[in-house]
Amino acid sequence: LGPDRAAPRSRLYSLNCLDWSLLTPATKEMLALAEQLKGRFQGDPSFEYNLAEINAEAAARLTEGGREPVIKEEVRLIATIEQIDREVGIVPRGAFVKTPLGSVHENRHFEGLSLLEAKKLSSYFHFTEPVNLKNKTLLEKANLDPSTDFLDSLEHDIPQGSWSIQLEKGGTVVVVRSLLWLGLTFYHVPMTKQFGYVYFGTGEKNLDLPFML
Repeated sequence: LGPDRAAPRSRLYSLNCLDWSLLTPATKEMLALAEQLKGRFQGDPSFEYNLAEINAEAAARLTEGGREPVIKEEVRLIATIEQIDREVGIVPRGAFVKTPLGSVHENRHFEGLSLLEAKKLSSYFHFTEPVNLKNKTLLEKANLDPSTDFLDSLEHDIPQGSWSIQLEKGGTVVVVRSLLWLGLTFYHVPMTKQFGYVYFGTGEKNLDLPFML
């Protein structure tokens, strides 16, 4: 992470937790191609998926552009991490502030959410470029603080019910789990600055979620 928390991040991956390699930033093309792939990861960054067997149209476009219709697992990994961060990477309300110049920094005055606030979906934001916020009317934005309410809240996520909030350790830790990306767990200790999220999953999006709710 750099000084501006909203700036693109550097990401690393490892096969043995000793040697680390740098992942290149995700592009729109990478994200589009990775969405065609189904099934679990192989665990080999150089493994090649044959796109002709998965999506003939996408394979034809690559062939026309003079490229082989294959996708490396490393590209799929880059795109999956980007997708997870965009769709379910979350932070508590007030943990970050936006300066008048547009950069985002940690809020030094943030002392954690109260237990009451920590149990509400509206107290958590997607830590990515807002979409719903731009569609709000001036009246809806009237009660928002532009320095802290500059992100999209979880309460308007579609489908409704794609998040699960639970209290653990006798109500001292709030855990928010995503049902869209199974394995994504966010934690926050109310009244402290401790929060974060981790993902342990298969790298597959739960596309059946609308039928499960």
